[in-house]
Amino acid sequence: MKTLSMTVLTLSASLISASVLAADYAIDHAHSAVTFETGHLGVSRLPGRFNDFSGSYTWSDEDLSQNSVSIEIQTDSIDTNHTDRDEHLRSPDFFNARQYPTIEFTSTGYEGTADEGVLTGELTMHGVTRDVDMNIVKIGEGEDPWGGFRQGFVATTELMRSDFDIDYFIPNVPDATELTIFIEGIRQ
Repeated sequence: MKTLSMTVLTLSASLISASVLAADYAIDHAHSAVTFETGHLGVSRLPGRFNDFSGSYTWSDEDLSQNSVSIEIQTDSIDTNHTDRDEHLRSPDFFNARQYPTIEFTSTGYEGTADEGVLTGELTMHGVTRDVDMNIVKIGEGEDPWGGFRQGFVATTELMRSDFDIDYFIPNVPDATELTIFIEGIRQ
C-alpha cells in the first residue's frame, strides 16, 4: 500500500511540474501571416504582407518569464498585390532586399498575463536593430484533429520606418506602419 501511495504521489508531482513547464512551438506557416498597413498619398490605406517567414516560440501560462519568440521574415517575399510596387519596395529605396534579405525579431521579455500582454524584443530591419514592443493577445489553444496541440496569437505594433533608415518618399508614404502578425503554433 505504501508503494502504491508513493507511486501516485510521484505521478501527481510529475503531472503538476509538467504543467508549469514551458512548451516549445513551431510556427505553422500555413495558418499564420505577417501583414502590414500604411498610408498612400494621404488619401488611402495600403495593406500588404510578407509571404515567406518562419519561427518558433516557447510558451508557459504559469511561468510567463519563460515566454519567448523568434521570427525571421524574407524581405523579398513582400506582396502588396502589385508587381511593380513590390519590385520598388524590394529596391534600395525601401527594403533593399538584396543587401538585407531578412527582417528578424527576437524577444527579450514579456509582461502581462497568459491571455494578453506586451512582448518586448529586438527587431532588425534594413541593417538596423531597434527595441520594439508588441501587443500580444492569445486567441485560443487546444488539441487538433491529428493528435497535436496548437495555440493561436495575434501581435500588433506600430513601426516608424525612418527608425530603420527607410525614409524614401516620406510623407507621401507615411513614416508610420502598422505591423500585425497572426501566429498559429504547433507544440513540438
